[in-house]
Amino acid sequence: MSDILTLYSGTHCPLCDQAKALLYPVLQEKGWRLHEVNINEDEVLTEKYGIRIPVIVTPDGREKGWPFTAGQVRRLISGP
Repeated sequence: MSDILTLYSGTHCPLCDQAKALLYPVLQEKGWRLHEVNINEDEVLTEKYGIRIPVIVTPDGREKGWPFTAGQVRRLISGP
């Protein structure tokens, strides 16, 4: 399984910027990469995540919506 965490975000999203600032150090520490997806470019994603962004999703489909802490992200990417 790939060590890529997906971040669903949006255009002009200050909370998404906060989430990225929190995520980058944790992901770097764990050797993971971040894949950011702008939901505004996909109608289905906008419908699903529009009022919830930022949302992170692991490769196996586990999700965590904002707010989240560095500790919660570490636990999420460490496995179920």
